[in-house]
Amino acid sequence: MTPQNWTPGDGGAGDKRHAPATLRNRDVIAEVLRDWLPPSGMVLEVASGSGEHALHFAAAFPALAWQPSDPDADALTSIAAWSAEAGLANISPPLRLDASASDWPIVAADALLCINMVHISPWAATLGLFAGAARLLAAGAPLILYGPFVEADLPTAESNLAFDADLRARNPAWGLRDTAAVEAAAAEAGFAFAGRRAMPANNLMLLFRRV
Repeated sequence: MTPQNWTPGDGGAGDKRHAPATLRNRDVIAEVLRDWLPPSGMVLEVASGSGEHALHFAAAFPALAWQPSDPDADALTSIAAWSAEAGLANISPPLRLDASASDWPIVAADALLCINMVHISPWAATLGLFAGAARLLAAGAPLILYGPFVEADLPTAESNLAFDADLRARNPAWGLRDTAAVEAAAAEAGFAFAGRRAMPANNLMLLFRRV
């Protein structure tokens, strides 16, 4: 089946979905992950969306086990379809996981990656992400975020301002988050801010480590 273009939050039936941004950002994200991920162990990806990132990273990091997850049924179907087609031994069946929930269907991980969720979800999902990661990760383990953010000491790109307005029009609970607020939420949950990388298209990668 030909993958359908898809954005998180879209409805509709289908198997493999295609999020066009994944083709544009997966290689530059992988470059940073080579510096920030552990050499071995299990990576939990929260909000895996179409599953294309999980597939690409599982192939790029064969020494790591990849655990995709998402709360959306269509996303889970897409992740499973892409994974079945690839046949990679180091990618597990996707888990239904809602970041905002207090109970996650997994008890431990060696790293956590979350791409393009923080701005396309209520703030409670970000708070839940840090709380859940605190339960799963050992001291020193990385929690990595990717996406567009607002930084108080730097001007926000016009494209990001327009994107933020569009998100809030779609759902008032969505929108670009201030990095200071994200760092404060991380600290409250027991994470130290450990790194920032500027990425193409006015995105950032943020690294936090479990204290």
